[in-house]
Amino acid sequence: MPSSLQDLLAALVRIDSINPSLVPGAAGEAELATFIATWLHNHGIEATVDEAAPGRLSVIATVRGTGGGRSLLLNAHLDTVGTEHMPLALDPVVRDGRMYGRGTYDMKGGLAACLFALLDARDAHLRGDVILAAVADEEHASLGMQSVLKSVRADAAIVTEPTSLQLCVAHKGFIWHEVTTHGRAAHGSRPDLGRDAIAHMGRVLGRLESLQRELDAREPHPLLGHASVHASLITGGQELSSYPERCTLQVERRTLPGETRAGAEQEWAELLGELALDPDFHAEHRITLLREPFGISHKAEIVQVLREQASEILGTAPDHIGQTFWMDAAFLAGAGIPTVVFGPHGAGAHATEEWVDLESVQHCRAVLSATLRAFCA
Repeated sequence: MPSSLQDLLAALVRIDSINPSLVPGAAGEAELATFIATWLHNHGIEATVDEAAPGRLSVIATVRGTGGGRSLLLNAHLDTVGTEHMPLALDPVVRDGRMYGRGTYDMKGGLAACLFALLDARDAHLRGDVILAAVADEEHASLGMQSVLKSVRADAAIVTEPTSLQLCVAHKGFIWHEVTTHGRAAHGSRPDLGRDAIAHMGRVLGRLESLQRELDAREPHPLLGHASVHASLITGGQELSSYPERCTLQVERRTLPGETRAGAEQEWAELLGELALDPDFHAEHRITLLREPFGISHKAEIVQVLREQASEILGTAPDHIGQTFWMDAAFLAGAGIPTVVFGPHGAGAHATEEWVDLESVQHCRAVLSATLRAFCA
């Protein structure tokens, strides 16, 4: 079994954990979860496997405290995106202080730092519990995190997604909408009989442009900027010489902390309600998926403790940042667990070249361990 942080990271990268919900037939997280549970057991750390769905395994590990201290949860995800056009994706290469390979940055570097921080917690004899949730399916539907949260609670949490050793205290959420406009099928030569569902969808698209202008005019979030909306996918029509009976549009709305499902539903009710004043316009709307935005106060204790420890180890105070992409941090915060995001430096998430800075992984481990000692003592 690998005994150094770099060797462990390389071993994690070599194990295929591509999310099968993204790439049909892909390996999934089972082999990696089994490897991690075995590695932890070999180091005297309690670990169990949680199966959110068949073959979709997460690992829950606990370093038990002596009693009376606060608990802290470390989180990383096991799954990666695909490796198309990456012939050496699972053969990690170290060059100029960087490790290249799928998952090095997103986010097996953070995972390796968590695992070694658990070893440090084991040897520190803390009063509070230290928990690791290494979860499946973050890249798709977060089945792993949702399942783990049915049985795991903590006084605070650190998500180790890559942040270049800065403190992420906010990220955007998203809502997926589906809109269908209805027309009347007829021969293309009979406009008197037909009604064009695609043309009616054009009115919806025009309203989306107006909505984006409205969002741009609102006060921006200090770390995340403006909310956004865009048309993602559209289908419609039967054939070239027919009036289209139906058109379906899928829309993504990126949300800011404070924006709610109720607000999104009202936004669409107003948008479509104005169009429905035309008796020939018929449309249906539904929300197909919602993921909440995330935000935590700079003054929250876990944020302050982590910043203090990072400042001591790094020699400079890390910045507070926001991320535009969604993370499992929102689920942890939604479960009432104060959460902050802190991870290593690198680049190439979901890209054909991905790397993590190895020194930053070491620094991440050191900061996590110092934070555990301060928070759980």
